[in-house]
Amino acid sequence: MSILCIDHVQLAMPPGRELEAKAFYEGLLGIPEVPKPKPMAATGGAWFERGDLKVHLGVQAEFTPARKAHPAFRVRGLGELEAKLEAAGISTLRDDRLPGHNRFFVNDPFGNRLEFLELISQS
Repeated sequence: MSILCIDHVQLAMPPGRELEAKAFYEGLLGIPEVPKPKPMAATGGAWFERGDLKVHLGVQAEFTPARKAHPAFRVRGLGELEAKLEAAGISTLRDDRLPGHNRFFVNDPFGNRLEFLELISQS
């Protein structure tokens, strides 16, 4: 027995805000929305996937955002992403406590914490 990898990350979102999820995850982050399987589509939420990168948002009626627990996304072009998010009015919080990386945190439209990091070139 061995665990091979994480298949996807699931985050919670409040009911009825799928358009905001699409605008953020697909529009700003560039992760395309994919159709949820028919048996699951009726529950709401949205799935965003590109290759091995899979972020699923599931509706939670009594929603509370994840303010500490979070996924971390490895990025190429961190500065470009940060500028894009800030231009869209999304606050970023730089953090330099992880040696060898540039990184920042943001909240998605629902208040869930997300981390974006890029390895600093060792050349």
